[in-house]
Amino acid sequence: MNDDVIKAGVASDADYVGRLFRDFQAANDASVSSIMPLCMAPYFSLVLHEAKRKPQAIDSSAFDGFSAEAEEVCARARHSLKLFEDTQRHIDGQLRFFTDDILDKHSDHFLGNTWLWLARRWEKDLGLFTYEGTLVTTSHAAAFHLGVEAENLLQEDNGTYMLGIMQQLGRCFGALGARMDTQGGETFVRHLAGAHLRSADVRASTYYAQAFDGVATQAMNGVLTDFQVRMNFIDKIVTAGADIRNLEYTVFKIRYITLYQVLLSLKLLKDDARYPLSPSSNAVLKTILNTDAVHTITDGAVREFRNTLIHYNLLKGADPAKVDLAQPIFGLVPQYFPAYTYEQLSELVDTCIRETACALNRWESSV
Repeated sequence: MNDDVIKAGVASDADYVGRLFRDFQAANDASVSSIMPLCMAPYFSLVLHEAKRKPQAIDSSAFDGFSAEAEEVCARARHSLKLFEDTQRHIDGQLRFFTDDILDKHSDHFLGNTWLWLARRWEKDLGLFTYEGTLVTTSHAAAFHLGVEAENLLQEDNGTYMLGIMQQLGRCFGALGARMDTQGGETFVRHLAGAHLRSADVRASTYYAQAFDGVATQAMNGVLTDFQVRMNFIDKIVTAGADIRNLEYTVFKIRYITLYQVLLSLKLLKDDARYPLSPSSNAVLKTILNTDAVHTITDGAVREFRNTLIHYNLLKGADPAKVDLAQPIFGLVPQYFPAYTYEQLSELVDTCIRETACALNRWESSV
């Protein structure tokens, strides 16, 4: 049964990715088919990284030709989803990474390039992308989750390096069952209007100085901006055209994992005295975290549910006799959330996502 659950989870994710890229290819707007894959990138890597670690259930030949470089990129992107729960970096390491590998290297690359020093005040090093006026990603957030070293991401090679990595990922998905010629259901891409997607370039130092906790915590503000766009993406984009109560496996998985990690990361930040925030910022964190929905979704007793969504395999808290591959999330919801059906839990997650996204958006603009 454990192997069957792994196979079913990987198959569902691969099928969704195939339909997603089918819809990207069919999109009439280049901005949709170029920006939205950046938002989805860490989830693609999550699927491949975890599937590769299940050779007892997933044919390892699917990863033939997957280079060590591509594997490392995939692993870094997958682990980026842990946010402050990353046991290698923790809060301090994530802030240091954001400063050294994103803020500083992007500034070095994009600023100081004009020969006329008077014009340098108008140079920009941060791209903002909004959908219907809501920030859904930034160039820094995309870089944070791509898993690509800054030197490779920013090199002037006409995209050759990234194309090579993406082609390898695409071949792996194809071997796992992803098909772009599938007649399966539509993904969120079919329900987006390119006219609502806008972009703007700004100076990062100015933007972050006016966000979240203010000028003294620019690296923290940059990471919090990543949390903000993660939440806005799963709130406004990934469910476009879908029924919130009956989300398919992969969409629910993306939403639950992202919400869980953002909430746990905010809790770690609130509880760590080494990173003091202003009274108003602490008040926002308390408002976000002190709700019944948050306690239900992040309770330690349901961490195995999160772990199964990430790693595919059943854990000791699950009763294999009650697993049903025909049910949403294989019948695991009532095992970990006895008071909820799948539909009710999906509604609870949706409410929590919306409230958290709104709170982060207000916090970002409160300075």
